[in-house]
Amino acid sequence: MNVTYRFEFQDRAPAEFKVTDQPANTDQANLPAWTKLEHCQCANCPLKTAESPRCPAAVEILPVVSEFQAEDAYQKVSVVVQDERRTYSKSTTLEEALRSLLGLKMATSGCPVLSELKPMAIHHLPFASSDEFIMRSVSHYLLQQYLAKRNKEEPDWDLKGLVARNQRLQLVNQALWQRIHSVCQGDSNLKALLNFFSMASSVSFSLESQLRKLEARMKGDGVL
Repeated sequence: MNVTYRFEFQDRAPAEFKVTDQPANTDQANLPAWTKLEHCQCANCPLKTAESPRCPAAVEILPVVSEFQAEDAYQKVSVVVQDERRTYSKSTTLEEALRSLLGLKMATSGCPVLSELKPMAIHHLPFASSDEFIMRSVSHYLLQQYLAKRNKEEPDWDLKGLVARNQRLQLVNQALWQRIHSVCQGDSNLKALLNFFSMASSVSFSLESQLRKLEARMKGDGVL
């Protein structure tokens, strides 16, 4: 995977970020304190300081957080996203663009919890709406269950594992928000993470209603 996000503004220089499926190779010695593993460490983090002194997700999103830590979430930005297959572009708010980029970087960061999103990240869809996130989450999970059945494993057709997974993701999102809260003067990074958090919440707390909407769409009885 090789994805490039380019942000173009009216009143400041553009910014560009590359995302691959390998964690960032960063000099650990000169990183800010908020990237330390024990700083607002996730309640469900399986890592130990002796083995991983820095939070992998924090290290991965550091360049983005640093670049936009003083920016307004609702300012307009033109974003071009290019991967190995196609190019996407959109004029949107900085918040939406950052939510898309931060979500991708977190999923590929090497965090043991967020790595559950890596299969979706490989088929990244920039600027995905909440409805698209639900569709993609459920579709990917059901494909995993079908493959599990083919391999003589017990499939989870009731999606209980999907709900549990997004509950784990919520704990990580909350902790990451706390990590960067103290270093952000603007609200762009914070609102982007909150937006991403709300998507995970929709799977945990309202999956049944989301599935009913999808069912109506599949039957042609309504729209999402």
